[in-house]
Amino acid sequence: MRILFGIQGTGNGHLSRCHTLSKWLNHHAVDVDYLISGRAPSRLFDMSAFGDYQWRQGLSFATQNGRVDYLNTCRNNSLKQFWSDVNSIDLSAYDLVLSDYEPVTAWAAKRSKKPCIGIGRQYAFKEPSLYSKLNLFQRGLIDYFAPASRWLGMHWQPLDNCIAPIVREHAPESGVSQRHVLVYLPFENLEHVVDALIPLKSYQFSVFHPSIKSTDNLDAPHIFGFPPSRESFKRQFESAEYVLANAGFETTCEALQGDKQFAVKPLKGQFEQHWNAKLLATNQLAQVMSEITEDNVRTWLLSGQNKPLEYEWPNMADNIAQWIKQGAEGTTQEQLVRLWA
Repeated sequence: MRILFGIQGTGNGHLSRCHTLSKWLNHHAVDVDYLISGRAPSRLFDMSAFGDYQWRQGLSFATQNGRVDYLNTCRNNSLKQFWSDVNSIDLSAYDLVLSDYEPVTAWAAKRSKKPCIGIGRQYAFKEPSLYSKLNLFQRGLIDYFAPASRWLGMHWQPLDNCIAPIVREHAPESGVSQRHVLVYLPFENLEHVVDALIPLKSYQFSVFHPSIKSTDNLDAPHIFGFPPSRESFKRQFESAEYVLANAGFETTCEALQGDKQFAVKPLKGQFEQHWNAKLLATNQLAQVMSEITEDNVRTWLLSGQNKPLEYEWPNMADNIAQWIKQGAEGTTQEQLVRLWA
């Protein structure tokens, strides 16, 4: 079986999850090619796991100061270019398409009547208990942005037919440094974030942001800045006691798995992050900030423990890779849903 795997490159969480899955696909000798869309090639990093991958422009959203910029999103996305991308893909050599909410490969599969399996957080919103909460526009995005003939939606806890998350392996917690805070807010204004952290001198902050070009102090000795890097992020994450991030699914999963003190500031106007934050707060798994301010950050740091997860996640990347290697049959998909520990 030969597979084309489409990866949404807009967020680093998609790439991180697929990086982990690619390791296990390779381990089980699955014949897979990769296609990335949603981010300019010059802004991609640590991509060796995907080999000689293809790239297409795809569809993405623009942001400004912590919210989706709808006007520039419309300006930056060309439907003519998108359909040109879709029509440029020849799927005749492939038996199956995987899509981590990547629209070009998903629509190419739909056009060519190839089976397509959607893997990722967004597909969880197709399950009735979450789908019923969405408005018509949000339902349209879930149904038509990256359509799939079957899907594996991910959630933190057992829900309908959702599976456990794919999360990268992490080191034991013995290396955690007290009062070390990892800050990952790529959609926020960096200067605004740093201003909120400067007065909090009794903590050490490791700030990751796409505006940072080299590792250095940021206006204060207790605030250290890092450019995007998978390995640097992993090291700082493992030593952090606290994590402050946007409400993307992958980072929330890593924080929950690592038993970090955790707070999220959802990207305004991005419905998945809105619902992620709401669900995390409802289940007392994380605190939610509406804005990044000194008072909000200080209150969170002093507020105590999150509620721990009640479930231990299995190695979903390994299990999914084995399922795909065996032909991605439906009965095995049911077994994936039952893997909750």
